[in-house]
Amino acid sequence: MASSHTVLMRLVASAYSIAQKAGTIVRHVIAEGDLGIVEKTCATDLQTKADRLVQMSICSSLARKFPKLTIIGEEDLPPEDVDQELIEDGQWEEILKQPCPSQYTAIKEEDLVVWVDPLDGTKEYTEGLLDNVTVLIGIAYEGKAIAGVINQPYYNYQNNENQKLREPRNEAKAGPDAVLGRTIWGVLGLGAFGFQLKEVPAGKHIITTTRSHNSQLVTDCVAAMNPDDVLRVGGAGNKIIQLIEGKASAYVFASPGCKKWDTCAPEVILHAVGGKLTDIHGNALQYNKEVKHMNSAGVLATLRNYDYYASRVPESVK
Repeated sequence: MASSHTVLMRLVASAYSIAQKAGTIVRHVIAEGDLGIVEKTCATDLQTKADRLVQMSICSSLARKFPKLTIIGEEDLPPEDVDQELIEDGQWEEILKQPCPSQYTAIKEEDLVVWVDPLDGTKEYTEGLLDNVTVLIGIAYEGKAIAGVINQPYYNYQNNENQKLREPRNEAKAGPDAVLGRTIWGVLGLGAFGFQLKEVPAGKHIITTTRSHNSQLVTDCVAAMNPDDVLRVGGAGNKIIQLIEGKASAYVFASPGCKKWDTCAPEVILHAVGGKLTDIHGNALQYNKEVKHMNSAGVLATLRNYDYYASRVPESVK
């Protein structure tokens, strides 16, 4: 009896099922072997068939069920009839069993903005670094990210980088019994689910940062953190997962490359477990529908000890 559930929890339950379908599409495109790569603005800014199909799937599925939503997707696609096979109508029942936080019970559909990154880590996807890839659906209210879903199509895909690059793309394999993929979700005031929260050992400073969008600013800012280790990986979603699973202590990106659809869903998951994500100056990111899409002042995110990292950002970088 869907009508007894709040708009927000129905939307999150739908987004969960839609994200799972998106993960299936991402894996299917690789299995077919033709990624349909298009350069958008430069050689590191790519779009694949998976980006296009997943965005059509997510946006059309959400719009059918929630016609008054504002949905902002990364890819600039021409309007076209969407194949019925791309539509996901299900809702994840486990989410509907959860109580909606009281501050969100009266939200109307038209008050919500959904930010969609159909394939976060596209460049890594084209290079076979499949565990970097995520599908991101972030939900914002009054400019604030309040709910989010992250699908990792290749969670459990264990393989080393060199081997991946040598393998033909359509033969990417996981371990013998691995179930590929998982979906993480969260709502502020309720929590985040679908993963095991873990922290980096106390006193360790492990920085995760960009793999394909490096610059002098990024390098200077990372160096100022005095890190024990630096992880260079693709995808904002992937980097936030590193923070909540104890692989990194801070995500530092002092550059304007990241967009609102990259950070909306991951920010919710991080905030729901007590972490913090801001721009490099310490300002909260805004997600209302009129906001510009670029996070032009970069990203600083941590699970714990935010102030330590924020205090080390050099004035020259700011």
